[in-house]
Amino acid sequence: MLTSDIAVQVHQQDNNLVSVTNGHVSLEINLENGEVSCIGNHSSQVKGIRSAFRWQGREYSTDHYQNHELTTQEDIVREGFGKGIRLVVLHTASLLPQLEQHFYMYESSPYVLVQTAIAGDEELKANRMAVIQSKTISLGGESGQDEPSILCVPFDNDKWVRYTVVKPPLDVESYEATALFAPQSRRGIVMGSLTHKVWKTGIRMQSEKSGQLEGLDLYGGAVSELTRDSQPHGYVKGKRVESPLVFVGFYEDYREGLEAYGQANTWIEAQLPWEGGVPIGWNSWSAAMSDLDYDLYTATSDFLKNEVQPLGFENENTLYINFDAFWDNFTPEEMKSALDRVRQNGHRAGTYWTPFAFWGGPDQFGQVVEGTNGKYTYADILLRDSEGEILPDVDGGLAIDPTHPGNLQRIDWFTDKFISEGFEYIKLDFLAHGALEGQHHNPDITTGIAAYHYGMSYLQHKLSPDVIGRPFFINLSIAPLFPYAFAHSRRISCDVFGTLADTEYLLNSLTHGWWMSNTLYRYNDPDHSVLYKSFNQEATGWHEGRSRLTASVIAGTVLLLGDDFRKEEAAERAKEWLGNKDILNVARMGKTFRPVEGDYGKLSSDVFVLESPEEKGFFLAVFNFDAAQAAEKSISLKRAGLNANALYNVQDLWEGSQGETSGELTVSLEPAESKIFRLTVKGN
Repeated sequence: MLTSDIAVQVHQQDNNLVSVTNGHVSLEINLENGEVSCIGNHSSQVKGIRSAFRWQGREYSTDHYQNHELTTQEDIVREGFGKGIRLVVLHTASLLPQLEQHFYMYESSPYVLVQTAIAGDEELKANRMAVIQSKTISLGGESGQDEPSILCVPFDNDKWVRYTVVKPPLDVESYEATALFAPQSRRGIVMGSLTHKVWKTGIRMQSEKSGQLEGLDLYGGAVSELTRDSQPHGYVKGKRVESPLVFVGFYEDYREGLEAYGQANTWIEAQLPWEGGVPIGWNSWSAAMSDLDYDLYTATSDFLKNEVQPLGFENENTLYINFDAFWDNFTPEEMKSALDRVRQNGHRAGTYWTPFAFWGGPDQFGQVVEGTNGKYTYADILLRDSEGEILPDVDGGLAIDPTHPGNLQRIDWFTDKFISEGFEYIKLDFLAHGALEGQHHNPDITTGIAAYHYGMSYLQHKLSPDVIGRPFFINLSIAPLFPYAFAHSRRISCDVFGTLADTEYLLNSLTHGWWMSNTLYRYNDPDHSVLYKSFNQEATGWHEGRSRLTASVIAGTVLLLGDDFRKEEAAERAKEWLGNKDILNVARMGKTFRPVEGDYGKLSSDVFVLESPEEKGFFLAVFNFDAAQAAEKSISLKRAGLNANALYNVQDLWEGSQGETSGELTVSLEPAESKIFRLTVKGN
């Protein structure tokens, strides 16, 4: 028997079977066939795990190796994770690179971390490394109780992509993370990548039978239409090549598992710190789009300063007044005057940029790149394939190579401009262009994620307080979910305007992405909150517009308005709604509400909950996504995480009305209406 002086116990039962447990999760390592099983409490399991890699035209897995040996067992301590143990299983065979599996188990944690590596005397190259392949995945529990639901996480937030929950039979791929869960019990297995410097991670799941999953392949090297790639994943090269580090966790409530997965990421690479409060203000895109001009920008700052800020719509005594695209409509004189006006109003100015996308055509390829003193044209810095051809456009924009020295000088030029103009917030857009696979200028960077990490790291450093001597808020708009450590917030979905359909679309992303707020990013961004009318849409109804605002408030939440307040109804709604101190206090908390249910296919949950220790209670948000029919909803307080036996005071934050309830909350909603309730135990 092998022993450990910490709470992870290792037992060698015979020459070929090693078992490891911490009381919450167990590993069984079979040294005869090289397979591993990972088992959670209540019999949730991923069994028969193999690892594999693509090399010299074929995929080789632990099945192809004759020798399997436990070579390392050491106690470890890692900040955040705590005390634990690392085990290394070495697989060897003649003519093949040696294959290593590294397993990490920590005290009192219901998860295991896994990483693989291949090593040899000569340089190796691989563009696909499967960390976990399994044909036996089960949530345990009583037979037939809950068929598993599988969460598919999109790689980015472009093209109005949605999170989807699917059930077997299926053949689907999730990117970077997934949850397999039983909807009723919420029992779940959460898996995902924890390192984001080299690989795009895919999680392919297959089954021809209903009620069960027959195939799992969690691997580095994912490319598809959903990663926006036209080229194969780049090769990772060296005498030693490592896979992504991945997380496999077993939870009684899959929502806790996703939150734990988000937290585990930050122990590997910390969230970009932000000392200030959540940004509140306005963004120009939905108000004017390409028609942005001096009058709109300055009139908005004046209106908010004089009419709305006195009602309490502000945070830390200020508002952000942010340009979106087409700020270059302004002459230099107009820009200086507009920024002066905003600052005279006590507001902070924000700007917009697409660092990795070029919007010109072939007639503009000869345009000199800003900041390069004529050394480079845009044709020089565009990302190309191995034949030297420019990559196909994405969303009409061509990809710029983040590693090209001309692009780094371009970043210098634009960031110096934004800093000198006194901006304090930037919205970075179309960032997935920077993560595309291609032939990068820097020969040491061979994958799209490595290039994106390189470019974003450079850009973030240029705007860091250490360099410029003051805070500068960095927001990502259309962007990959990972890597995350270069921005304070990321838009949780694609563009969201003002209709009820927009609100439901946004809340689909909140239903499955709430856990990113204050783990990966300091705040989620629910996009511009249109109270009345977006430039590209018809005006919304009263409840429809207020529900759009409610959705933003519960997102946790960069709260930027999106109307042209020179329109009378937009101004009236702003003054009516934005003076509600209870609602604004929820927004200023900067906390994301959690979905009560998550098994809605491509749709959104309609009930969200937030526990608030400061309030000694809970907040519940309830939505009616039917624009034509009123709805009455009964919400089980126990299911929502409250005490089923307690008597609660209930306050409707929009209407101000008070009541009491126990056991369940019955909510009557007009078409398109939403409500937020504060529930506190009676007597508190």
